[in-house]
Amino acid sequence: MAAFIEAVDLHKTYHIGKIEVPALRGVSFAVEKGEFVSIVGPSGSGKSTLFYLLGGLAQADSGQVIIDGADFTHLSDSERTRMRKRKIGFVFQKFNLLPTLDARSNIDIALDIAGANGHRDTAYFHRIVSLLGLEQRLEHRPSELSGGEQQRVALARALINKPAIVLADEPTGNLDSQNSEVVLKMLRHSNQEFSQTVMMITHNPEAASYGDRILHMRDGSVVPAEKDPQWTAPRK
Repeated sequence: MAAFIEAVDLHKTYHIGKIEVPALRGVSFAVEKGEFVSIVGPSGSGKSTLFYLLGGLAQADSGQVIIDGADFTHLSDSERTRMRKRKIGFVFQKFNLLPTLDARSNIDIALDIAGANGHRDTAYFHRIVSLLGLEQRLEHRPSELSGGEQQRVALARALINKPAIVLADEPTGNLDSQNSEVVLKMLRHSNQEFSQTVMMITHNPEAASYGDRILHMRDGSVVPAEKDPQWTAPRK
């Protein structure tokens, strides 16, 4: 079976003045459709750079990102944008909600961006909102929501288009343990019930344990698990 997501010898270097800072040094791996993969490693290991390359939000210096048979690295900007809208849901640590819109509109805006013109699967919408405990918070703006509630809205927004892939960058980094559990269980639920492929960056060993497997990074490379024994954790 062909991999659903494949990274092939990815290299990326940032230039700060005359200084070169290598972020990725030949990263390769494959993810099957419907897998939940946690990506772990210390700060500066290249996790966030990998996230942006996988989501088509940045370009590698060399190598390939292949999503469902399509080579992201050889698509035009408009083609990558269309693929992101169609196939990928993003969850960021900083929520990225629009402050002037209430929770319902912040979720629905993902439909508009994808070209659905506000048309949604109402039953699916209410199921996602219910599972995330947001039924009573839909008319509230971000300033009226707790950090945990804002992240749950952001997760609902990522899921509302039923993306084939969910990319989550430290989705519990700013949350307490109770809200972290809600978010992680929802990611696991969407992975299991809707067969969504989930890739999650995290510094938290407990969060990482929600994945089917853990991808370890260090110094811009994928390394064997034994190089980071503290991350070895049982699956939930």
